[in-house]
Amino acid sequence: MRSNVLITGATGFIGLHLAALHLASGDTVTLADVRDGGESDREFCDAVGQPNARFVRADLTTAGGWAALGGGYDFVYHLAAVNGTELFYSQPHEVLRTNLLATIHGLDWFAANCRAGKVLFTSSNEAYAGALDAFGVLPLPTPEDVPLVVADVTNPRWSYGGSKLVGEQLFLHYATAYGLRAVIVRPHNFYGPRAGSRHVIPQLIDRIVRRVDPFPLYGPDETRSFCYIGDAVTALRSTMLSDRTDGAILHIGSTVETRIGDLADALFDIAGWRPDRIVAEPSPPGSVRRRLPDVSRLREATGWAGTTPLADGLRQTYAWYAGQLRGSS
Repeated sequence: MRSNVLITGATGFIGLHLAALHLASGDTVTLADVRDGGESDREFCDAVGQPNARFVRADLTTAGGWAALGGGYDFVYHLAAVNGTELFYSQPHEVLRTNLLATIHGLDWFAANCRAGKVLFTSSNEAYAGALDAFGVLPLPTPEDVPLVVADVTNPRWSYGGSKLVGEQLFLHYATAYGLRAVIVRPHNFYGPRAGSRHVIPQLIDRIVRRVDPFPLYGPDETRSFCYIGDAVTALRSTMLSDRTDGAILHIGSTVETRIGDLADALFDIAGWRPDRIVAEPSPPGSVRRRLPDVSRLREATGWAGTTPLADGLRQTYAWYAGQLRGSS
């Protein structure tokens, strides 16, 4: 059955890949964001040019921005948020303001205009990333019921994790108060083409393409769980389609833990180049030492399992970014 779908933050990395998946399934998709992708963004133009798609430019930090979207949607994915580690440090006030206002106005709008539909909130593993620092222990693989901790309210990095922590509370309590169908997901290091430039894989690729040597490598012994974007958006859609996920909090991510140093080695092999000297640098304050999610709840509720090996996903990602970087130069 075809559905009427709204995706906020739709010109972003996850949003546009998710829109493409729903459009290919024949759904009607409204893509909402504060700005469009521009004529140079081929993937954005391809998406909004389809007959079952429309783009709405809206400032979702205001009630009027949400009102412009109408109502009656079957599925609403609330992805809109200020993201990117650099911004957590440089604009923490704007991260908090944007993420919290968009969530509050969005829930008010959903309760009034989409009561028969289902809404999904993309939280983040940053919401509990401080548990290891605060308690000295974090189970790995990490389940969804670990404590949500802002380890240091004075560290601007926690502006993002704090906004997601409060966002989860807002979704849970609005759902109870208004009888809404809602689900919360915590993504773990999604990567792939068009992921922007503020995350570890695009930054490594940029330095490789530019042949930076000595090559700085930040936090080489830290680990992450990298989930390819094709697998990630399939999980998001499966989560929305399943009645068993109503009211749930679910991890989405890979079950493979990867060292940042090993990640860099894999990209060097793909590029066919390796710097003469690698300089290990410390991660920014507040960076998490290890991440590996327990995704058994998601698998049990939806049957989802990631199918893209890291090596394959990195090859596709490297090819896309290398093409973009060489084209711009």
